[in-house]
Amino acid sequence: MIDLYFWPTPNGHKITMFLEEAGLDYSIKPVNIGTGDQFKPEFLAFSPNNRMPAIIDQAPADGGDPITVFESGAILLYLAEKTGKFLPADVRGRKTVTEWLFWQVGGLGPMAGQNHHFVQYAPERIPYAMERYVKETNRLYGVMDKRLSGNEFLGGADYSIADMASYPWIVPHERQQQNLDDFPGLKRWFQAIKARPAVVSAYEKGSAVNPANQATVNDESKKILFGQSADSLKR
Repeated sequence: MIDLYFWPTPNGHKITMFLEEAGLDYSIKPVNIGTGDQFKPEFLAFSPNNRMPAIIDQAPADGGDPITVFESGAILLYLAEKTGKFLPADVRGRKTVTEWLFWQVGGLGPMAGQNHHFVQYAPERIPYAMERYVKETNRLYGVMDKRLSGNEFLGGADYSIADMASYPWIVPHERQQQNLDDFPGLKRWFQAIKARPAVVSAYEKGSAVNPANQATVNDESKKILFGQSADSLKR
């Protein structure tokens, strides 16, 4: 059993995608980041960056005590190694998949996240910041498109944790002011992943966690989500 601490955001969806694809037994523990669940002491005890997702593996491979993992990229690597799925065993294939996984966690996610912040949520319209992150998101889409124009998936011929990491960050492409028609390789990949039964199921699980489709970011939750400092960890 995997306990998944989750809210339906791009980083959260990465993990439900893996768990559904791998057929692992898991239980979702909602962490409503809009109301501050991420600051509860019992969550910070194993997710010290006060971010979800995080997991507790109740049956680790070594047979010992439960193992906790935080950070979405680390969770994907852990689960891939635990199951032997979606991460090549050969050194060259593994190298390529981990390159694209780290590319997402270090580039696509943070830059698209800043795009969302300055275009959608910032209290001031700052043209420089908006243009900066929309253009950088566009550049990263171009990097993906070039890769996917000659490869079925980011890691090569096979679906992997690199694809699971990137797909949820492409779902809100319209909010990021990106047109998938400008990126035919990326669009082909996106539509293929969207149609996978496990992906459909993963997103349905996310909708069930927030059935009223309550906006995570609103005027009240902005006080919790934005402008955090070290004092946030002292709550």
